[in-house]
Amino acid sequence: MSEQYTLYGSPMSLYTGKARAYLTFKALPYTEVFSSIKVYKSVIVPKTGVRFVPVVKTPEDEYLQDTAQIIDTLEQRHSERSVIPTTPKQKLVSYLFETWGDEWLVIPAMHYRWNKANFPFIYEEFGKVIAPNMPGFIRAFIGKKIGAKFKGFVPMLGITDKSIPAIEDWYENHVLPLLDKHFSEHDYLLGNKPCLGDFGLMGPLYAHLYRDPEPGALMKKIAPNVAKWVERMNQPQDVEGEYLADDIIPETLLELLSRIFKEQWPVLINTVKELDKWAESNPQEVEIPRSIGEHQYTIGEISEQRAIGTFHQWKVQRILDCYHQFDEQQKKTVDTFLQSVCGLESMQLDIKKKLSRINNKLVFN
Repeated sequence: MSEQYTLYGSPMSLYTGKARAYLTFKALPYTEVFSSIKVYKSVIVPKTGVRFVPVVKTPEDEYLQDTAQIIDTLEQRHSERSVIPTTPKQKLVSYLFETWGDEWLVIPAMHYRWNKANFPFIYEEFGKVIAPNMPGFIRAFIGKKIGAKFKGFVPMLGITDKSIPAIEDWYENHVLPLLDKHFSEHDYLLGNKPCLGDFGLMGPLYAHLYRDPEPGALMKKIAPNVAKWVERMNQPQDVEGEYLADDIIPETLLELLSRIFKEQWPVLINTVKELDKWAESNPQEVEIPRSIGEHQYTIGEISEQRAIGTFHQWKVQRILDCYHQFDEQQKKTVDTFLQSVCGLESMQLDIKKKLSRINNKLVFN
């Protein structure tokens, strides 16, 4: 049996960037295989039943899909260099930032990829899926057709003419400056070692917002410390480093955390409520669709409609499971901290019908 892992993905893939950085930091031996159409047909779909990357093949010949599942599984098998803090506040904050990166920073990631001057670069990248060895102009022609499908997801995320000014203001004048200040003082979110939250940020901040030409130039101009963090996350680390002592959460993260609870969590809470209603109306349905209608979200002062992503509930469950595992004394400390960033009420969310991932698909428990 080979001791090597295999990462199936691509440089342009948001979540592949997260998985690659994780495998690199853990110093796990792996090879990366580009997810061409041939690989999709011969490996990804037959082995996982879905058409999503990244996929990680383990030395035991298992095929893991979804980065949260990949990291959860490998953390259990490789306790060294753990990316999950052991102290309560840092552990919860790490989960919060993972879900923010995975599910909320995808908004600017998709906007800056598809609505900015990243062409023909992006089309050539997508063209590699069909014709990896063809000249760039042929790949661009083919990739434009493939890319049209992904560009079609942009309005589903609530990215419209109405919301774009608010998205750009939020990203350029809040997210990047706040992260830049933080990374000018700390190598990673919680000290000198990356945590789960760092890998959640890595997906959107690398593949779309660093690697694509226009947003990449923007990041390097207005947030050079974020760009350096991205580069650091992609490099093997000889020294493991440590999280900040005494369960400290850096002050440089507090404003971002407050905005997470103000902007993302109302959407997450409403998703849970809408999915519960859907379950009552569709008692015979076994498989849960990836979206179930639309709801409102707000960035800055602008509100817009977006698709209700059912997968978000599964991510919320992981955060709440983390919170509810704390003992009474730990919860008291965590609650005081959450109150300071307007997040305590969010942790009281009661999920009536919980989700599981079975064969890479969502089902009710």
